[in-house]
Amino acid sequence: MRIAVASGKGGTGKTLVSVNLSTVAGVDLADLDVEEPNAFLYFGDAPYTTFPASRPVPSIDEGICDMCGECARVCAFNALVRLPQRIKVHEELCHGCGACVILCPCKAITEMDHEVGCLVRSVSGRRHLVYGRLKIGEPNAIPLLKAVKESLPQGRTVVMDCPPGTSCNMVEAVKGSDYAIMVAEPTPFGAHDLNLALDVLEQLKVPHGVVINKAGMGGVDIGSICASRDAVVLGSIPFRRDIAWRHGQGALLVEEAGDRKMFHDLWAAVMREVSR
Repeated sequence: MRIAVASGKGGTGKTLVSVNLSTVAGVDLADLDVEEPNAFLYFGDAPYTTFPASRPVPSIDEGICDMCGECARVCAFNALVRLPQRIKVHEELCHGCGACVILCPCKAITEMDHEVGCLVRSVSGRRHLVYGRLKIGEPNAIPLLKAVKESLPQGRTVVMDCPPGTSCNMVEAVKGSDYAIMVAEPTPFGAHDLNLALDVLEQLKVPHGVVINKAGMGGVDIGSICASRDAVVLGSIPFRRDIAWRHGQGALLVEEAGDRKMFHDLWAAVMREVSR
């Protein structure tokens, strides 16, 4: 199974839930927040291996190109522009769909690899992590995010720490998941963005439930929002100073017996929902 952990906004505790839940359940972990991955901080000095990741971009043979401009016409992302003397390729706009290659009448376009970042694998005991690290200045994270998902082994359950918000990155990360855990905090921003994220999951038809982080701090009643949206509350994480401190130090909460039970119960709630 693929269990996505997402949130409507950053800072709600996605990584806290992801690293501890994957550890207590004994399953793999994937960090899909390729623009700012941080799950590796909870793997200490574990060894890692790195693999380059790239996406295809068009390369035009000016000796064959007759400047018809068909490639620029069919490009949905305006990555190709017909200039007076040549066809200009804006690699940062290209999504690698291949339409220009297929539809070029002169067959003057081939694809070349454009490096977008790297894939990183790390193993610490029985804990397995894979994540993407986007190249600085690279504007499009989707190809690397897809590469991370495609690299996940078949036949193994994985918890996926997804990008925050409701942008294209979050949609691509959550899409195709067996279940999504939404992490929300009881603040006005948290409530507003939770509603947006639940809208996305409903459109994607991904089964989902909610974990309330910083429970007991006061503020917005997230439980009432979930009830009105027919979203099950899977569990809650209390608003405690020691949790924030330990998490900030890169420590796993499940190393403490009481908190370990909390995540055991959360995993059991997820499995009950998945089996329905």
